[in-house]
Amino acid sequence: MQGSANLNIMIKAARKAGRSLVKDFREVENLQVSMKGAGDFVSKADLAAERILKDELMGARPTYGWIAEEGGEDAGQDPTRRWIVDPLDGTTNFLHGLPHWAISIALEHKGQIVSAVIYDAAKDEMFYAEKGMGAWLNDSNRLRVSGRNRMIESIFATGIPFAGKRTLPATLQDLARIMPECAGVRRFGSAALDLAYVAAGRYDGFWERELNVWDIAAGTLIVTEAGGMIGPIRDGHDPLEHGDIVAANGEIFERFAKIVRARD
Repeated sequence: MQGSANLNIMIKAARKAGRSLVKDFREVENLQVSMKGAGDFVSKADLAAERILKDELMGARPTYGWIAEEGGEDAGQDPTRRWIVDPLDGTTNFLHGLPHWAISIALEHKGQIVSAVIYDAAKDEMFYAEKGMGAWLNDSNRLRVSGRNRMIESIFATGIPFAGKRTLPATLQDLARIMPECAGVRRFGSAALDLAYVAAGRYDGFWERELNVWDIAAGTLIVTEAGGMIGPIRDGHDPLEHGDIVAANGEIFERFAKIVRARD
């Protein structure tokens, strides 16, 4: 896909930050890691990647707003546009030497996500989309959600709460309802990649609660541009505002969402 100037800026920034992360990933045992909260770690690599992304994105578009996991929020001179950035989604995987983590960048314009990049640097897979232009993987592979229409043949992804998070009971109840009806549930530790994999047809659906906007902003556009559907778990919620999300291909979305929402 011939992307816009903004998308090209995003891809360039993701690749540059990805090179930094891959270098640190090879030396993960030597990283200085500090605890940011129960079960939630931040590393020097994470912070370095965010600095690179901010330098690249804000350097190219200095008037845009900014929100990121580590660096806080800045409204910017242009209130209609902002970068939404997670420099390292899957930090715990990264710190344990598991090669499943990603950089996530979204561009929001007037409340809508219009461009999105999720870069899996360890595998060199660049997932990207622009509103109305489809979703793509690397240079020329068009992404499409799966065509499976039976729950029992489908696999789903979620995040299982850890370290005493309050959503654990709800998630365990979700699993009790969903697992008897499907071919499996995966918990790989990166919401951004979970959504990218739904877009690529590798997963048939994904759900999770209490996510942050930078975890899912890019993924929501990539899924919908790949032909998938996105919705909240709770009625009246907006996934990007409230952080609860259901995603799936159109064939099974309603059935899947109904099961996930049963408790709520």
